[in-house]
Amino acid sequence: MKVLLDDVHVRLGERDVLRGVDLELAEHRVGIVGANGSGKSTLARLLNGLVVPTRGRVAVDGLDTATHGAEVRRLVGFVFTDPDAQIVMPTVAEDVAYSLRPRRGERGLPEAERAAVVRAALAERGLAGHADHPAHLLSGGQKQLLAITSVLVTRPRLLVADEPTTLLDLRNARAVGRLLGALEQQVVVVTHDLELPAAYDRVLVVDDGRVVADDEPAPALAFYRRLMGA
Repeated sequence: MKVLLDDVHVRLGERDVLRGVDLELAEHRVGIVGANGSGKSTLARLLNGLVVPTRGRVAVDGLDTATHGAEVRRLVGFVFTDPDAQIVMPTVAEDVAYSLRPRRGERGLPEAERAAVVRAALAERGLAGHADHPAHLLSGGQKQLLAITSVLVTRPRLLVADEPTTLLDLRNARAVGRLLGALEQQVVVVTHDLELPAAYDRVLVVDDGRVVADDEPAPALAFYRRLMGA
């Protein structure tokens, strides 16, 4: 799967958040790092049409995100920093099942088949014993696993995760990192945890609205540390 950004600019209010970004993303694992306010989260949101360019073009497998947003979002799943912003149903199983609701013009899965898919998805993520639990009363790590599960059950071809470990303790952050690293889907991860993308295929460094480094992880992360004076 290929994502193209062609001379992308994003202006929000009076601020130029991204300026002149040109990228082609096709690697299995891509990390994005940058300081707070650098534009990295906006860059991530461009990839599934949550944000559209003020100028320029973003295309996912040839689909322009500005004109084919719904189709793009069927291909590209998105995981937010705070899972509470993503969990919408009362119980764990209901939240995963909600992701399987039929879209306009589509036939939904029969109820028994949908239930079987939900059970399998929860079992795969270690959440089977919590199926009927209140979703918002899970631990922080369990909530993030649920949020990821609810996205993955739709079978996206690309998963974009915006700082998915920021609110987690070390053990849960590492568990989520291992999960993202083992997925068959393409993954783009925005992160402040520099260990997370260290084994990825490619790392982008964003600063002041521009991609200022684009390389294999070791040199890209070394550049970022120098940029931050670390």
